[in-house]
Amino acid sequence: MSRDFPDFVDPWKAAEGQRVFQASMPLKRMQRLLPLLASSKGVANFEVHFYFDRQRNAIIKVAVQADLILLCQRSLAPYTETVQRSSTLAVIRDIDEQDMLPANYEPVVLLSEGRGHGKLALLELIEDELLLVLPQIPKNPAVEEIELSTDGEVIRLSDDKDERLQRPFAGLAGMLEKH
Repeated sequence: MSRDFPDFVDPWKAAEGQRVFQASMPLKRMQRLLPLLASSKGVANFEVHFYFDRQRNAIIKVAVQADLILLCQRSLAPYTETVQRSSTLAVIRDIDEQDMLPANYEPVVLLSEGRGHGKLALLELIEDELLLVLPQIPKNPAVEEIELSTDGEVIRLSDDKDERLQRPFAGLAGMLEKH
């Protein structure tokens, strides 16, 4: 297995040679993923296998694992979410070819122009897999629920401990009712 990986791979040549790339990629290189993270620290560990199936489709087996720092939407505090994803992809040259693929393959379309013409960008492939496994609404499992007290304080229940957080504008609701 290779510890190094190129930016672009010709998937047919890689499948012919049954290439395997196993490495770590810094999360800070993933420009589409970065805005969804609370921190760019960390790496994505991945393994990518190229081969041909019986119908001579170029197949890519991808496994990705990363510890992502997300912003919990319950507590608004950062937390670490470990994500993993495995996929089997079939390389196609045109979106019209996807109808000819077996149902158990997800299509991946090659770049038709530009620097990586006719090649597959490994960075984008790994980033796509992470975007697909990212929770739509990040929630720290250690934070069970948020409750409001009658005086406007937030009570955050986590690990059987009550933490009281001040809400600076909680008194405004009462002031507005008086006017």
